Amino acid sequence: MSETPQSKPPRPAWAPPENFRRRVPDGDTHERLVCDDCGFINYENPKIVVGAVCLWEDRILLARRAINPRKGYWTLPAGFMELRETTEEGAAREAWEEACARIEIDALLGVYSVPRIGQVQMMYRAKLVSPDVAPGPESLEVALFAWDEIPWKELAFPSVTWALNHWRETRHLPSFTPFVSPADYPGLR
Repeated sequence: MSETPQSKPPRPAWAPPENFRRRVPDGDTHERLVCDDCGFINYENPKIVVGAVCLWEDRILLARRAINPRKGYWTLPAGFMELRETTEEGAAREAWEEACARIEIDALLGVYSVPRIGQVQMMYRAKLVSPDVAPGPESLEVALFAWDEIPWKELAFPSVTWALNHWRETRHLPSFTPFVSPADYPGLR
């Protein structure tokens, strides 16, 4: 009777291959995953999130999240960019996926750095093509809120509040310099 070699348990999808090691590559200043065989460097960079403050007349589109993180809380339509799309295309896609909303982007509202979670968030100012919106698969519900109806204590993320306030500051301006993360936000590091 021959013995069969014990097979290794499957490697989790998020684990690096066995021939990758964390080290500082020649000419670099940061530790990275580097292939011992061919020298390939796996750069782990921040994720880009895109979204928009979408308006119909004087009402702002919000979606109640159906997924974690912050399931059940309200947010602007936003999410991670996909490969081969522009930031504007990504923001429009997210509005469609989360709220079945067609939008026309007007301007870049803000670029928010959130290094604590490895994200750069680019939020746009946009108009809804029509008020016909409906929850997509990642939303429990969607609604159009007047400014004084926004459920401020139920907003999912600080960047939602930043973008809404930055929209309010610029709502009548044809052009402006995009905003950045508030310097006093404790979650920046």
